[in-house]
Amino acid sequence: MTVLAIIAAYCVGSIPCGLLLGRLAGVDVRAAGSGNIGATNVTRQLGKLFGLLTLAGDMGKAVAPMWLTARVTGPGDPVILAGLAAVVGHCFPLYLRFRGGKGVATALGMWLYLYPLAALILAGIFIAVVAATGYVSVGSLAAAAFLPIALMLFQAPRPALLAAVAITALVWFKHRGNIARLLAGTEQSWRKPKNDPGDIEETT
Repeated sequence: MTVLAIIAAYCVGSIPCGLLLGRLAGVDVRAAGSGNIGATNVTRQLGKLFGLLTLAGDMGKAVAPMWLTARVTGPGDPVILAGLAAVVGHCFPLYLRFRGGKGVATALGMWLYLYPLAALILAGIFIAVVAATGYVSVGSLAAAAFLPIALMLFQAPRPALLAAVAITALVWFKHRGNIARLLAGTEQSWRKPKNDPGDIEETT
């Protein structure tokens, strides 16, 4: 049952919510902006409503399989593995030739389900860093880096800590392009001038 739960969670995590919502609006979100299917790029192309729906969908891709796994296997390691599989599915979706998002929104859904207070702390760190720096990517990297520490503060068991370390590594790996642009000084800021045609890099 655990293996089936992991496979199902990966398949659910692979669902490209942003792409599907874009198609409902008659837009291929991959054709403009950053070309990513996450909430940031969807917001820029289709507005805040579609962006929020994408964010909720990407978070729900972790929550739904974890909830179902808990009903079948009970709480414990299988639920954590289902959440991790959903995040991997978002980053490497089966349906899009393994080219997906960067895992932040789906990971947030996972930890909101498991440790809601820790997830809220991480969301606060993300917001504070983005407000201070103007870079969404820096906020995502900071929140991901603090994830294992936040779980230790809440005395999470070892399987959850190992999953947190894996997700931190995955999020940083998926942001390697952002990191290179930050070091080169070419990363787009969220506070760019209104007449700046540059793209904000998708981070979810």
